[in-house]
Amino acid sequence: MNLIIDVGNSSVKAAVFQEAKLLETYISPLENFLKKIQEIKKDYPQITFSILSSVVKNTLEMEKILKKETKLFILNENTELPFKNKYASPQTLGKDRLALVAAGSLKYENEDLLIIDAGTCITFDFKNNKNEYLGGAISPGLQMRLKALHHFTAKLPLVDLEENIGLIGNSTRNSILSGVLNGVAAELDGIIDRYKTDYKYLTIILTGGDTQILSKRVKNGIFANPNFLLEGLNYILEFNKTQ
Repeated sequence: MNLIIDVGNSSVKAAVFQEAKLLETYISPLENFLKKIQEIKKDYPQITFSILSSVVKNTLEMEKILKKETKLFILNENTELPFKNKYASPQTLGKDRLALVAAGSLKYENEDLLIIDAGTCITFDFKNNKNEYLGGAISPGLQMRLKALHHFTAKLPLVDLEENIGLIGNSTRNSILSGVLNGVAAELDGIIDRYKTDYKYLTIILTGGDTQILSKRVKNGIFANPNFLLEGLNYILEFNKTQ
C-alpha cells in the first residue's frame, strides 16, 4: 500500500493507493499535515511505501516521519521516470509537472497529450505519441490574477472567486471576475487550438484545484481529472519499486 504526498504552494494533497487503485484522498494545510500523516497511517497500517513531491523546501520534519513509518521515495531530478524527458533544463522542471506527465505516459502512452493543471499557476505540459515529454508553458492561475489586479492598482478590490459570472460585468467586482474567468477560458481554448493545428489527434486533460470551474467554460473537448497528479506520483513510485 502506498502513501502519496504532494506539497504545493498553498496546501498538501495526499492519497492512499493499493497498487494502482485509489482508496482515499486528503487535502490539508501544510502546518497540520505532520499530524495528518499519523492519522492516515493509523487508518491504513498496511502502508509500506511513500513518495514525497514538494515545491517548497521546508519538509525535513515530514521526511523524518515518513522515513520512520515507511520506505520513502523523494521525487527529484534524478528519479527514474516512465517517459523520455526532453526538457532543456530538467533540473528546473517542477516536480508536479513530472508527476502529471508520468500519469499521462501510463494512461495515454501512444497518444499526443496536453495536460493543463489549473492551480496556483496554470501549467501546460505536452507529451507526444512517442512517449517523449517536450515541455509546455506556465501562466498565472485564477487566484494569482485576482490578487495581481488588487496589488498592482490603487482602487481595484480583492474579490473572491465566484463561478456564476457572465460575459458582461455590471459592477467593478463582476467586471474583474468576468475578465479573469473568461480571459483564462479564452486563453485555454486558444492554446488548445494552437496545439491541435500541429497535433490533429490531441487528447487534453484538465486537472488541478480550479478544474471544476474552468471545465464548464472551456469549449474544446477535455477530460477533467482532479486526481491526475496523485495518480502520476503513484505510478512513479510503482515504477521505481522495480528499478
